Amino acid sequence: MSFEFLFTSLIVVLLPGTGVIYTLAIGLGRGFRASIAAAVGCTVGIVPAAFASIVGLSALLHTSALAFQVLKYLGVAYLFYMAWKTLKDDSTLEVRENDRPTHYTSIAVNGALLNVLNPKLSLFFLAFLPQFISADAARPTMQLTGLAMVFMAMTFVIFVGYGAFAAMARDYVIQRPKVTAWIRRAFAGTFGALGAKLALTD
Repeated sequence: MSFEFLFTSLIVVLLPGTGVIYTLAIGLGRGFRASIAAAVGCTVGIVPAAFASIVGLSALLHTSALAFQVLKYLGVAYLFYMAWKTLKDDSTLEVRENDRPTHYTSIAVNGALLNVLNPKLSLFFLAFLPQFISADAARPTMQLTGLAMVFMAMTFVIFVGYGAFAAMARDYVIQRPKVTAWIRRAFAGTFGALGAKLALTD
């Protein structure tokens, strides 16, 4: 496993995307344990894209405009739903000392869906992983699987770090309800912007 793969993967995972935004929102709104559930969900959501790349199914998204468009607009709809939910539902980003019971499974499922419904993730793996496989590799499938697992592990660890950072900011936010309202609007706007960006993807 090359240093180039590890470094490039680190940069890709650190870049703010839907998963990062979601984990930050959950960590800030529900605390560190809930952010771990979000990180687990976002990581699990990578599995279909990685599997599709390894077996070559993601090539279908690249060659079939219909398949890509269907998955793309499902992802767009879900991002817009997350934007609306974050903006209108106080419990989505509710920051207070006595939270209502947190449903970790629901948090993880939402995080997984954000990645599953993102066709760009499959295309990313299709273009990214093969670059780090040697031309004379005896078992390329095993190498691809190993690289995907390392990428997922890095995703989980870094997302947990993002969640921990967000959870540490809770005390500051709890004392300032107006800050919570502005943060909710910011996250909702970010989800909406990501949905619009995905909608414009060819």
